[in-house]
Amino acid sequence: MVATLFSLPLGMLIAYALARGRFVGKSLLDALVHLPLVAPPVVTGYGLLLLFGMRGPVGGWLHEHFGLVLAFRWTGAALASAVMGLPLMVRPMRLSLEAVDRRLERAATTLGAPPWWRLVTVTLPLAFPGILAGVVLSFARSFGEFGATITFVGSIEGETRTLPLQIYNLLQVPGGETAALRLCLLSIAIAFVALMASEWLARRASAGRQGL
Repeated sequence: MVATLFSLPLGMLIAYALARGRFVGKSLLDALVHLPLVAPPVVTGYGLLLLFGMRGPVGGWLHEHFGLVLAFRWTGAALASAVMGLPLMVRPMRLSLEAVDRRLERAATTLGAPPWWRLVTVTLPLAFPGILAGVVLSFARSFGEFGATITFVGSIEGETRTLPLQIYNLLQVPGGETAALRLCLLSIAIAFVALMASEWLARRASAGRQGL
């Protein structure tokens, strides 16, 4: 949940920039956002370690000025999950924003609505099902993150051990298969509910656009 909330403002900003913006490097931004989907998670985790570790340019600066440590902390686990879930958050949001009827926005402008009020009262409500679908998918992806997390923050009990890491650790212990199976079933149930919710929201958004 922390990972999803952490990435939501950035995901919204990127989705809006990709959907509506015209700027140099737009394709590069799109590729960078979706890179965690195709790159090995371990590579993403190692990249986070290089950047946000104690000796990394960002991590060192955060520690020096704010005393904030991300590597091998729960905050780092949240960051890794957020990075891995960001592509699945941005894509539905972007598609939903692109599908908003511009004529309705122009009508609001004609009626005297400033850009920020038009965004709040017209664009975002129409795109809301897609935005929510992105949040749900991002949560499901971050909930099941393993590779980037174990590379960046390890598997420290009570600190960075997520559900997938706990399943992995149980499988290394004799007699832990039963407990691991229960956690696997829980993970499958959560993922299934998230996918069903995302599909329902996508259909609702499509039906709403057709109704307009």
